[in-house]
Amino acid sequence: MVDQFVGTWKITSSENFDEYMKAIGVGFATRQMGNLAKPNLSLSVDDQGVITLKALTTFKTTEIQFKLGEEFDETTADDRKTKTVITLENGKLVQKQTWDGKTTSIEREIQDGKMIAKCYMDDVVAVRTYEKEA
Repeated sequence: MVDQFVGTWKITSSENFDEYMKAIGVGFATRQMGNLAKPNLSLSVDDQGVITLKALTTFKTTEIQFKLGEEFDETTADDRKTKTVITLENGKLVQKQTWDGKTTSIEREIQDGKMIAKCYMDDVVAVRTYEKEA
């Protein structure tokens, strides 16, 4: 289950995120804001199995609601309109976004009590690390 992901997570490090944003086509100004943003992630699950994932920054808050394995329309923080599917694979929460013939994926997993988010686009990988807030 996704129980290990439930809670509020504060970003503690971000590696290669500018290169990842470049690879998915984010413009310069938006990348500058994206690099400055220190998002907190909040994940919750309701009784119906609907998962809510919020990314909160001082610039913008995004929220998606989904059920595992069911495709939905997502508008990303950088305003891409994607078809997104999130699955649970080997303990990892895997988010695949497709738009304009492109595909990117974000794999989130818990390691040593931290959430590690790996963002993949072609041969570019960004790694963002979050720690759970008490």
